[in-house]
Amino acid sequence: MPLLPIAAILLGSSFLMIAGGVHGLILPLRGGLEGFPAITLGLLGTGWSIGYIAGCLYVPRLVQRVGHVRTFSVMAAVAVVSILIQLSLITPAVWILVRGFSGFAFAGAAMIVESWLNEKSESTHRGRVFAIYTMVNLASVTIGQMAITLGDPGGFILFIIPAIFYALALIPTAVSSASAPKPLVEAGLDLRGLWRNSPIAVVAAFLIGMSNSSFGTLGVVFGGIISLDVTVIALMMSVSILAGALFQIPVGYFSDKMDRRIVLIAIMAIAASVDLFLILTLPTDPYLILATIAIFGAAIYSAYPIIVAHASDHAKAGNFLKISGGLLLMFGIGGVIGPIAAGLMMEIMPARGLFITTLTAHLIILGYAMWRIRRKEAVAEADKTEFVGIVPGRLATPETAALDPRNPGMNDTSMGDPEERAVSVDQD
Repeated sequence: MPLLPIAAILLGSSFLMIAGGVHGLILPLRGGLEGFPAITLGLLGTGWSIGYIAGCLYVPRLVQRVGHVRTFSVMAAVAVVSILIQLSLITPAVWILVRGFSGFAFAGAAMIVESWLNEKSESTHRGRVFAIYTMVNLASVTIGQMAITLGDPGGFILFIIPAIFYALALIPTAVSSASAPKPLVEAGLDLRGLWRNSPIAVVAAFLIGMSNSSFGTLGVVFGGIISLDVTVIALMMSVSILAGALFQIPVGYFSDKMDRRIVLIAIMAIAASVDLFLILTLPTDPYLILATIAIFGAAIYSAYPIIVAHASDHAKAGNFLKISGGLLLMFGIGGVIGPIAAGLMMEIMPARGLFITTLTAHLIILGYAMWRIRRKEAVAEADKTEFVGIVPGRLATPETAALDPRNPGMNDTSMGDPEERAVSVDQD
């Protein structure tokens, strides 16, 4: 598989993820230094999720009107302007509003990058492209999060760095001589259809969205409350994502060999155990925190791929895009609510409120999955789709599903009119 045709696109995605990694950490860190209450910091995550959902829904239509390159330029400009506004106007209301524009721009830019990758990926090697893309994104997010140690959260350099990388992300697509990709995948939400397909997937996607977004937004605040150094906080957030990526290997193996709901129950039991440990003991030793959060991240960030795989097992042929896109929006809706709930709990119990919120979500998933096992038998092993490790839902878009090797025929020229590629969950 030649990498040269996709190298520039991967570089653009890497710049985007590095910027997002810095941006996602500097806001709660700086907000904490400015004395913003926990609920306000939680609303930053809510604003991002609202913008992200809006981007998934609207950007495909914008691309149809003005094209991929112009739309990507707009997304990069919005992202740069957003973080510079947040540096210039350090007030909660402005930050929450502008964070929504950041989420919108991130979703739109990522969708366009993924569309280009899919255009360059033949069906015979899409799986390898998908794996490389996933690794690049995870490595880039980690680099971005660790870059937080290069400056003072109370200064301006950690706002300038992501602004630079957002702007750099524009260059590879702007200078590319490749023809514009086919229309983007549209994501709508047919809740009744999703529920008929797999109730547990709908419930779990929503609650994992709550849990993961709460931790992704307020984990930094938790670290500050227990007086962790900025370097340790950056390591804590990075190790959680990397552990989640690595844990998908054994999780995928076991979920392909047994009822995926049992694997989901086991993962949620691990997550809930860590929740309880942190609530009851409230450790402050950096090494213990890093080890504990690594286990926590391994559990929460490996749950979403199982949910997608389980829903895909029940989907009719050709419905993978509809199901995965709908679940992604359920994850996003959970991401709207989770940081608000966690922020409110942290106003009451600053150090424990975050993990009380995540514990609640994990226990509900665990209990509901156990109930569903008693209600319905597992899918026969011969009818299962293949488990595919994916980036955490917060970093995925509907276009990620088009690149997913479980989605056949996206590069098949027999599909006819390119506009048929725009698949909506709202369709019957």
